Amino acid sequence: EKVSTSLISSSSSAPVVIAQYLALAKKRKLSLATLRGTIQNDPFHHYYSGYHDKFFPIDVMVENSVDIIEFCTKYVPKWYTININMYDLREQGMTAAQEIACGFSIGIDIIKKCLERGVGVDSFLPRIAFYSSAHIDILEEVAKYRAARRMWARITKEKFGAENPNSQKFTFGVQTAGCSLVPQQPLNNAIRIAYEALAAVLGGVQSVSCCSYLEPISLPTEEAHRLALRTQQILAYETGVGNVADPLGGSYYVENLTNKLEEEAYHTMNEIEDMGGMTEAVKSGWYVREIERAALKYQREVENKERLVVGANAITIPIEEDDEGKVHVTPRQSTKEQVERVRTLKKRRDNEITKRHLENLYNTAKKHTNARREENLLPYIIEATEAYATLGEILGTIRMAYDLSYDPFNMIQHPFF
Repeated sequence: EKVSTSLISSSSSAPVVIAQYLALAKKRKLSLATLRGTIQNDPFHHYYSGYHDKFFPIDVMVENSVDIIEFCTKYVPKWYTININMYDLREQGMTAAQEIACGFSIGIDIIKKCLERGVGVDSFLPRIAFYSSAHIDILEEVAKYRAARRMWARITKEKFGAENPNSQKFTFGVQTAGCSLVPQQPLNNAIRIAYEALAAVLGGVQSVSCCSYLEPISLPTEEAHRLALRTQQILAYETGVGNVADPLGGSYYVENLTNKLEEEAYHTMNEIEDMGGMTEAVKSGWYVREIERAALKYQREVENKERLVVGANAITIPIEEDDEGKVHVTPRQSTKEQVERVRTLKKRRDNEITKRHLENLYNTAKKHTNARREENLLPYIIEATEAYATLGEILGTIRMAYDLSYDPFNMIQHPFF
């Protein structure tokens, strides 16, 4: 209750993860209205991170996402209910303009679904945020954030009639670009990260997270993590770049680039809208095709040395001189311990109570028409969580309500049904 928590869950697990968090708060007798934080809750991210439709159809994923937005708008008003993941779009290879276009098209689909549920536009829009990438082309990144702010204000006001100024704000956090880092001469990555963080601040970001220079090699060591943190702190306390809003505004080049990116982004958004929105773009395969096409173009540029990457395809050193230093290794025992904890939980809980709550969830989820949700599932997911149903059991139960197998890989059966 004293910290703002970030729940990095954007796949089908998002409603269960936030239900677990809220169930713990209730167990500790805390008011949900006092909780502050963010859940990623981006159903489309699930689709370009390798899962596709094995777990849930995209329509069901969107309904799950809107359940969280609707519930938190009513009962957890200080919570950011969705953090649209533009970052991983860029990590997959998309351009700066595509990052804006696809991120905003996701937002438009989500807003439309919330309005269908009867949630007032100015009640939930101020708690929508974006998670963006900070790439290595400093001026292009600054222009990207400037274009995004203008576009989101116009979209929310003119397309959806938002009147609250907070509804029109492009609220965003940034992480430096993991995909721009290379394993060769890894200390060079620290320089890339610093420049990318600088671009984010010059572009007006509200929150910055820096990768570690070991990102292409391993999870960060304590030393690498500390350097990432110090990069932010030096930027904040010593450089002075955060002392003024939009410091590059008025630059003929940045202004021209801002206009260019805005035009390109709108062009792609119109293409998506002509398909019927981002949900339909996913169903048609356009979404994944665009990612693959952009990634292939980038890779060819690197291989043909049309795009130079210091240490990788330019200014290289012999491999025997290239020392990555210490790396983090995850202890194998930690996985075994987690599996054993789940097994112990299933033995100790009251399985009759767990079964009853999963049945309630199943019966409620069953009430839908063409994947449109008739009733918000989150209260039932919270109750099942309070009865110690696991994430897999809850998601499997919802899958069965939509006439899918309990296990997407068809290896195990529901323990109660």
